[in-house]
Amino acid sequence: MAVEEKLKDEKNIDSALQEAKKIIAQIKYGSVTLVVQDGTVVQIERQEKLRLK
Repeated sequence: MAVEEKLKDEKNIDSALQEAKKIIAQIKYGSVTLVVQDGTVVQIERQEKLRLK
């Protein structure tokens, strides 16, 4: 793997983790899923649940 590709992959992972952290901080109940294709995060899915008391 070339150095440029490795740096690109690391930036992709860092960006995805940063976005996932924002989402996690915003939801009270639910899940966050990272979808990876060929070692690159291509999608972040957010599933939020509403708890009724």
